[in-house]
Amino acid sequence: MTTDTPTDAKEPTEEPALTVDELAARAGVTVRTVRFYGTRGLLPPPVIGPRRVGHYGRDHLARLALIEELQHQGMTLAAIERYMQQLPADLSPRDLAIHRAVVASWAPDVVEPVTREELRRRAGRELSDDDLERLSAMGVVRRDGDGYRVDLGLLRLGLGLLDVPLSLEAILASRKVLIEHSRAAAHELSQLFRGEVAQRDAQDVKSLSAHMEPLVVQALLTAFQRSLKEELREWTSEVGGGS
Repeated sequence: MTTDTPTDAKEPTEEPALTVDELAARAGVTVRTVRFYGTRGLLPPPVIGPRRVGHYGRDHLARLALIEELQHQGMTLAAIERYMQQLPADLSPRDLAIHRAVVASWAPDVVEPVTREELRRRAGRELSDDDLERLSAMGVVRRDGDGYRVDLGLLRLGLGLLDVPLSLEAILASRKVLIEHSRAAAHELSQLFRGEVAQRDAQDVKSLSAHMEPLVVQALLTAFQRSLKEELREWTSEVGGGS
């Protein structure tokens, strides 16, 4: 999947200059892993600065996050290498983040019982009582005796939302909007496709069923991404014009 990034879209200009140790710590991996990915072509080489010290930036962080998500989906190293090789070389960190979101959207709808320690390990970070309350309110985890039941398909999304500077009320309201509109779109499209194949033979129905979900998901993601970019562009123009 390629993303539709207009030429006038602005990327943040401040580029963090991270050493390999800082990059590894920020991404939650080891220095050895960073260097290994570099030798396999999964990461671009660092910019060599004074004293021959390599510096890394947002692109490296975004690629490490995407690799992590691909691993969460059960992909082998060889499969991850093939996936990364197919991506355009000039993708921005924002584009890479969208790819990661698309990969995460295919996570299985599985709920598993876990202890608090196992939940912390899966999260890759410490989780405070407030974090757990927010995750519970978002439907990501649910208290189950001495442990929790966690929706693995929502866990990465929920963890990402913990760091977003939005109130829980705003997040839940956004969730409600997305669920209502996505269900409405799914229902209307389903009715449209049913009507299209109603008079056709069973083979046509099976063929449409096999192709419909990935194509419709890609179409919805593309349409939503472009619409959101337009809304954000108008919003930032209004903010900029009013300052």
